[in-house]
Amino acid sequence: MSPANEFFRRHLGFAKPFLEAVFSLEARLAEWWVSGAHHRLFLAQWGIHPAPEYFDHKIGLYWMWKAQRYAHWVERGVFSLLAMEPGCRALELCCGDGFNAHFFYSSRVSSMLSVDFDPKAIAYANSNFRAENVTYQLADIRTQMPEGNFDNVVWDAAIEHFTETEIADLMGNIKKRLTPTGILSGFTIVERSDGKKMLVHHEYEFKSKDDLVRFFKPHFRNVKVFETIYPDRH
Repeated sequence: MSPANEFFRRHLGFAKPFLEAVFSLEARLAEWWVSGAHHRLFLAQWGIHPAPEYFDHKIGLYWMWKAQRYAHWVERGVFSLLAMEPGCRALELCCGDGFNAHFFYSSRVSSMLSVDFDPKAIAYANSNFRAENVTYQLADIRTQMPEGNFDNVVWDAAIEHFTETEIADLMGNIKKRLTPTGILSGFTIVERSDGKKMLVHHEYEFKSKDDLVRFFKPHFRNVKVFETIYPDRH
């Protein structure tokens, strides 16, 4: 402990209850303001046409998680992280805002290339979630799938933005870029029980676990689909 820290520890102990009360109030006020601001951002982005191409995960972190107590916005980062070995080389498809690459994968990978076709998403990622071992790149994976060999490919909350034909073609291109023991991981959504789409700009929402699995079976020997059901989505 430095001399300055030791001085404050010894001589400001009497003020601790007061300082805790002040900073606790400050923290609660800050939490209230930040949560409200991100709720308003959510209403503006998703309540007014057109809907954005990517989700700002700070909305989930600062407002949605507390308001709804649903963890689906963070599940995808957790599950794909579990599939990664330390020091792996990874490719992230349709990375969106870069939140998962920064807060989950960057701590595990030796390098990660994160791509998205939306210039706004890539600009946001570069401004908010930069890490030395993560590179953000503008690319439409239908025609600009990055070349190379990767231990992991992550395709989170984006497979539903492609048609059935595009998904089948992309699976083949992904498999070609994985090492012999490579893993493709991801997260997607099941369509509503009334058959309508959860989001209008989704190209194809899956009917069931089996409906999703059928796209993987032609390319992968081992396929596992985990399932969680929340009040607002499956």
